[in-house]
Amino acid sequence: MGRAEMNEAAIQRKYSTIGFSLFFAWLLSFPFEGQILYSLAENSEADGSFLSLVAVLAHFIGLFTSGFFIKRQFAAKMTMINSTVVCISGSLVFFLPFSFLWYIAMVPMAYFAGLCVASWGFYYKTYSHPSQRIKTAADVLILSNIIMIFTNVVTVSTSGFIGLGIIIIALLGALLMTFRLEASPGEGYTKGVYPVRFPQNTSSILKPLVFLSVFIVIITINSGLMYQVVTPAFGHFELLTSYYWAVPYIVALLILRNMPERTNKAYILYVAMIMIGLSFISFMWLDTSVTSYLIINTLMLGAFGVCDLFWWSILGNIFDYSDNPAQILGIGLSMNVLGIIIGGIIGNHIFSLDNGIRLASIIALVVIFIVMIMLPILNTQLTKLLKNHPFIIKFANMVEGEQDKALSTFKSDKNLTEKEMEVVKLLLRGYTYKAMSENLFISENTLKYHIKNIYQKLNINNKMELIKLFTDKN
Repeated sequence: MGRAEMNEAAIQRKYSTIGFSLFFAWLLSFPFEGQILYSLAENSEADGSFLSLVAVLAHFIGLFTSGFFIKRQFAAKMTMINSTVVCISGSLVFFLPFSFLWYIAMVPMAYFAGLCVASWGFYYKTYSHPSQRIKTAADVLILSNIIMIFTNVVTVSTSGFIGLGIIIIALLGALLMTFRLEASPGEGYTKGVYPVRFPQNTSSILKPLVFLSVFIVIITINSGLMYQVVTPAFGHFELLTSYYWAVPYIVALLILRNMPERTNKAYILYVAMIMIGLSFISFMWLDTSVTSYLIINTLMLGAFGVCDLFWWSILGNIFDYSDNPAQILGIGLSMNVLGIIIGGIIGNHIFSLDNGIRLASIIALVVIFIVMIMLPILNTQLTKLLKNHPFIIKFANMVEGEQDKALSTFKSDKNLTEKEMEVVKLLLRGYTYKAMSENLFISENTLKYHIKNIYQKLNINNKMELIKLFTDKN
């Protein structure tokens, strides 16, 4: 991939990140437990909690089913465009007085939102280098939450209709950005010089993905408890909860985003679990003052920021084992939504009880205990998947400049041609012959001819000897 193609990949990443962030901000601000939805419902004397539950359920179905019929980047782009149009149209219905039309609009709007979120997986995979996907996820979560805070403050300070108008403008911006995206993979990181990290082996995904999904469901039960128990308990500080609510979440994401790549982040998740536990213990024993809210919310939302970035980035790494990133992202994030649904149902039933706060805190602590037991097992499962090829890990973990320097030295030392060096790059990154021939736009017979010449020049017989030769050299 030349400089022009790399610049184009960077531009595509920018478009996809900004566009998706605008769309995600609409989702967080409006149908998904959003301040705008509750404000409009309150003004219309409608049941905001039921409307939100309908939206979350439809969104879950959209996420979970997306990968069954969105299998190509072209389909993903078309789905994102059509979904955004549906969401704009559905949002406009809420300017009308409350009626059954609100429910009719909410279901397809939330369902198509799930399809749109999952479809973005194609752009998340194609235009973010594997080592940079954690930063891409952080950028999306940070930007969308900043926009959400802004719309929340406007909604509380003025009216839900003004907030709704602002977030519809965000959707229009998302639509504009989506039109600029490529409909086919082009020269992105998975089609150019930075292809998938590992040989694709779809069967190896299942067990780690299932275990990760169970983990996500369990830990996000606490998010559901937060929405239905913790946040309502401090509802009398309407403006404070509107602008400060997501601030610790954003700060945690910023810290993680800017950590050096080689920093061991394994223990950060344990710290996050402790923070969630402390936040619910504080919720159980402290009062409902401003100080208590700042302590509880800072611990809780900071920890949720860590957790969200953890599974967004893990799902991004699992992309390298699948031809359908929409299915991986859709299933993973649907488990997040399912956990919120379960926690929300539990919280809704116990909030009105005399000891509801204490009971919610005990449930949250039990969840943390289960998660702490699961963490070492989850780490083992993910390690088996993401580290089953030590050399490719070593090569993929090099920063881009180190990769180019190492390959350049190898080329000059071994007297390889440009085409032969392209073949070496793909061999070292674990591509199959079929994938290599497609990537280089040559037949498999021509590819085999190049590989034979490479092996003769290097005096080796197979790919394992090539890997050993490169490893010893570097």
